[in-house]
Amino acid sequence: MAPPNDPINSIISVPKSDSKEKYFDFSEGKLCVKGVPLLSEVPSNVSFKSFSSTCHSSDAPLPLFQRVQSISQKGGFLGFSKEEPSHSLMNSIGKFNDRNFLSIFRFKTWWSTQWVGSCGSDLQMETQWVLLDVPEIRSYVLIVPIIEGSFRSALRPGTDGHVMICAESGSTQAKASSFGAIAYVHASENPYNLMKEAYSAIRVHLNTFRLLEEKSIPNLVDKFGWCTWDAFYLTVEPAGVWQGVKEFEDGGVSPRFLIIDDGWQSTNIDGEDPNEDAKNLVLGGTQMTARLHRLDEGEKFRKYKGGSMLGPNPPSFDIKKPKMLISKAIELEHAEKARDKAVQSGVSDLSPFESQIKKLKQELNEMFGGEEDSDSNKRCGSCSCKAENNGMKAFTRDLRTKFKGLDDIYVWHALCGAWGGVRPGATHLNSEIVPCKVSPGLDGTMNDLAVMKIVEGGIGLVHPNQADDFYDSMHSYLSKVGITGVKVDVIHTLEYVSEEYGGRVELAKACYKGLSKSLAKNFNGTGLISSMQQCNDFFFLGTHQISMGRVGDDFWFQDPNGDPNGVYWLQGVHMIHCAYNSMWMGQIIQPDWDMFQSDHLCAKFHAGSRAICGGPVYVSDSLGGHDFDLLKKLVFPDGSIPKCQHFALPTRDCLFKNPLFDSHTILKIWNFNKYGGVVGAFNCQGAGWDPKEKRIKGYSQCYKPMSASVHVSEIEWDQKVETTQMGEAEEYAVYLNQAEKLFLATPKSNAIQITIQTSSFEIFSFVPVMKLGLTTKFAPIGLINMLNSGGTIQGLEYEEGGAKIEVKGCGNFLAYSSVSPEKCCLNGADVGFEWSADGKLMLNLPWIEEAGGISHVTFLF
Repeated sequence: MAPPNDPINSIISVPKSDSKEKYFDFSEGKLCVKGVPLLSEVPSNVSFKSFSSTCHSSDAPLPLFQRVQSISQKGGFLGFSKEEPSHSLMNSIGKFNDRNFLSIFRFKTWWSTQWVGSCGSDLQMETQWVLLDVPEIRSYVLIVPIIEGSFRSALRPGTDGHVMICAESGSTQAKASSFGAIAYVHASENPYNLMKEAYSAIRVHLNTFRLLEEKSIPNLVDKFGWCTWDAFYLTVEPAGVWQGVKEFEDGGVSPRFLIIDDGWQSTNIDGEDPNEDAKNLVLGGTQMTARLHRLDEGEKFRKYKGGSMLGPNPPSFDIKKPKMLISKAIELEHAEKARDKAVQSGVSDLSPFESQIKKLKQELNEMFGGEEDSDSNKRCGSCSCKAENNGMKAFTRDLRTKFKGLDDIYVWHALCGAWGGVRPGATHLNSEIVPCKVSPGLDGTMNDLAVMKIVEGGIGLVHPNQADDFYDSMHSYLSKVGITGVKVDVIHTLEYVSEEYGGRVELAKACYKGLSKSLAKNFNGTGLISSMQQCNDFFFLGTHQISMGRVGDDFWFQDPNGDPNGVYWLQGVHMIHCAYNSMWMGQIIQPDWDMFQSDHLCAKFHAGSRAICGGPVYVSDSLGGHDFDLLKKLVFPDGSIPKCQHFALPTRDCLFKNPLFDSHTILKIWNFNKYGGVVGAFNCQGAGWDPKEKRIKGYSQCYKPMSASVHVSEIEWDQKVETTQMGEAEEYAVYLNQAEKLFLATPKSNAIQITIQTSSFEIFSFVPVMKLGLTTKFAPIGLINMLNSGGTIQGLEYEEGGAKIEVKGCGNFLAYSSVSPEKCCLNGADVGFEWSADGKLMLNLPWIEEAGGISHVTFLF
């Protein structure tokens, strides 16, 4: 296999496959899997072809190619033909009824989530894939709409159980009438293997993206970080960022990465001075029609003077000011909404509304300090002649000088530059304001303020033939001033503006090619987090280089809809998004479960999921708003985290259930540590998608305690070679992190019964028990003051009469031991310990800075 990020130029030809068991049969209007009818009433214009007859060559690495070839009999392609060519074609691929399914669909332009049902008509618009349960043969079948030529596809509900597929180009100038491989179908006995096999086959077939296993991932994946978004929104500026990082370090939780979110760029709004930044922006909606007028940092950051924060009298910062500005901006937003509502109601005299709005704007302006002198903005229009000791370069240098552990500093930008793109004539780039047109499939999804604003203002689109120049111009500058990566957001705007550019697939190819090249050149090939990207266009076209992305929508710290359950109702929804999206996204990118706030009412709930999600942990705490006790359950003193070895996924018994509002299902997710497995059980009930209202809403009747059962067999031990042997243990030590219970169980033991309160959770650690000698049983649990206890164990070695354990972190170490050890050594010195007859073996470990927080513990029996 070629090393990560190295191009693989050789094209591998597909040899003739050997005779293998035939999985699918397509005849007389039926698609059957191993003799079981899967789809019936399949129209005569639909075709089915085996994988091996369709996929003739690939640029995939040889081991991946051979793996896909070895299972090629398990998959095939659906196509269809029409008499007349069109830019948007709809066709049934057959029907199914009374068969449980799990699916992922787009509920907004940007975000996807889980949906279950039992017939084709239960599907939602913009379905990205559907997983069918086939218990007759103890198997599962996955149907994935894919890309062919200039068309992408998605599934939709039909009448009477039919599944519809829509193939669309996004341009009336790009038409077709037939497709030979517009959807991929794959079968397997294991649902997790099925996802891996199917997306591997699609990768080999399309040659437009790479799997996660082929790429390197960002260094921040096993670290703690802070994102500035909820702390400041668009008011972010150097002194506030500095204050935030300092608060974490003073609290004993040092961020290893920082994301300076939206608000740092040089943006302005059409009709305003084209050379000055827009003033006094606070909330997200206010800048969604703004465009980049420069490719470097905005005035707030350009004015930073090097060394100013390091001196004895650094600029003061009022930590209360951001919240005051945000509160006033919300008041203004409500006044504007009231005016708009009055207009819709036919009110003719709007003067009271306009007077109130003018008053609030003046108050907000005064809170900002009035009009500031912007001479510094007018001195130079070029970012290349800036003094070395000013601006973003000086700021990042000072941050790293003061905060030694800060490895990465990322900044936010939209895929098109800013929400409204790049202002025509403002830069060297050829940018044109392109009107936005939302695709028909998105009419069946949730109303979205961002979409309304973008449609209102159009997008200043840089011509796709300048994509290389566009991204390199931004990123090469950022790299030179100390930025190590970017969070790229608002990705799916491309499908709104593709009419004149060959359609959404062709436009996406050009943009993602430029982005990938810049990522490889400027950010070590890995320094990018993708966001607002949860549609198949991105995953099939944009992930050749990108290896990390969000798997949930935004963390909502406040309730936007006035639901009776207040802030609580949306928190479980976020976890469902992340867990189920990881099933497919995790094949291609490292799942990122997004930030949360450590002082939120549901902070511990979120912390429990982040602890075992297998990705980075980061928060968006406001200044002065931290729960350091909670953060220290997630983060080591050096800013690293006890990360799981895999990405968390739902357990099998959750796959075809609704853990949001069926009133009885608990979300359970499984993962691995080096020397054990974990199952997290989360009560997410109380909210979810409403197909009639086309929105996510609260289901207050479901917001109540739920009971569940957990068993060691629910951990999919065979998903990693390194963990397979742990799944064959005769006995396990089981530790409940929240209940602080320790006991033994075997694969034949009854499932563990538990009741979980609303917005609460439990984490179960399962550690194989080792027999030392004839009678001693031993299993290390780890540091139980950490939410992912098992993640603290870095090394484990058994020898006759003893166990050597390498532990990272400090606090209360727990192991199960059937007898008391004769001796315990900590870093070579004898120490005391506590042992009780119920098997609890306890030891307190210090944090040893010079050893990187690693302690060497030896128990002798």
